[in-house]
Parts: sequence; structure tokens; C-alpha cells
Amino acid sequence: MLFLMTILIIVLDQVSKYAAVKYLKGNNPYVIIKNFFQLYYVENYGAAFGILQNKKAFFIIITSIVIISITFFLFRYSHSLTKLMKVSLSMLMGGAIGNLIDRIRLGYVVDFISIKFGKGYDFPVFNVADMFVVIGTFLIMIMIVSDKYEI
Repeated sequence: MLFLMTILIIVLDQVSKYAAVKYLKGNNPYVIIKNFFQLYYVENYGAAFGILQNKKAFFIIITSIVIISITFFLFRYSHSLTKLMKVSLSMLMGGAIGNLIDRIRLGYVVDFISIKFGKGYDFPVFNVADMFVVIGTFLIMIMIVSDKYEI
């Protein structure tokens, strides 16, 4: 079941990025909610918030280590982890693989979801994989801090 969830996340991410390339690349942003939510094509050569630009090999190595570690951890300790921890790790892995595919195939990550908070704050553009990485990581942190990750 976890394997299917990871695959579904990867497929959802890659299909959404394909659509972003096809319909958004080279065009003006598609405004959904004025001054708040728009779809806007960006090629991200770095990490979150544009840090570490043009470090492709670094990101491929680190992401590969994370994916291998999560896979090992799930196989080794699956019997003692809560269902939520397993789901969270699968979310993190699916998002990581989605962005890794872009880095290997394109040399950058396709981002296209843009959130603005009025005229004061323009949140960095992100993608579906990023959402699963953030949600998975956040849930993992909560479970570890509250000591609720083991059965």
C-alpha cells in the first residue's frame, strides 16, 4: 500500500509538471485568485527559496541518500512504526523522487504554484512534490517531538 502511495505521488507530480510545461512555459501567469494564487512556470536550479543555485550533483547525491535511507528504514523498522509514520515517510519519499526525476532529466526542477499574501509577501514558487516533502517532513517532526512514531 505504501509503495502504491509513493508511486501515485510521483505520477501526480510528473503529470502536473508536464501540464505546467505544456500550458504555462513561455506564457503569462494563469491567475486563479487575484493577488493570492496563480500558476506560474519557473525553472528552479536550486533548492527551496532559491538557495544553492546550480548545485545539481549535490542535490542528486543528497536526495539519493535520503531515498535510500527512507527505504531502508521502512523495510527494517516497518513492523514497529505507526501507520501515520509510514504514510509520512512515503509522502516524503514520493516528493523527493518526483523532484529527483526532474533534476536528472532536466537539470532543474519545474515549479509552478505561486502563492502571494497581498502585496507584502510573495511565497517562493513550488510544485506538487514540494507539498508532499513539506507535509511528510512536518508530520514526521510532530511525531518525533511527541514520541508517537512507534507502536
